[in-house]
Amino acid sequence: VGTLPGGCDSAGNCFCRAEFAGPRCEQCSPGHHSYPHCYACSCDSRGAVDNNCSPAGQCRCHGNFAGHTCNQCALGFYGYPSCTPCQCSREGSLHGTCEQDTGQCSCRPGVTGLRCDRCVPGAYGFPQ
Repeated sequence: VGTLPGGCDSAGNCFCRAEFAGPRCEQCSPGHHSYPHCYACSCDSRGAVDNNCSPAGQCRCHGNFAGHTCNQCALGFYGYPSCTPCQCSREGSLHGTCEQDTGQCSCRPGVTGLRCDRCVPGAYGFPQ
């Protein structure tokens, strides 16, 4: 599948197209996935550690990124491509994750703010 028209050398190692590797061009070269198709990995340069990926095409993401090609924020982060930590108030929010685009945390009843860190108007005593 991945051999070049020149065939193989005297030791039996075949000449492979750029996206193939191995003595008989039987695997994908680094930066490619899904043998025998050997597609380019296409990892996001901002979110991925490098442009190498698993045989299924999953890129290795930095901790604050997620997705097949690392082109979205991981849970607990928002605002791709910066992927800033949510920093939701432990006392005022329902959980530590936030809305992926705006960073709005999910607030408990009577609590408001981007990080759920203050009382709604008319309420008092946060964080009790």
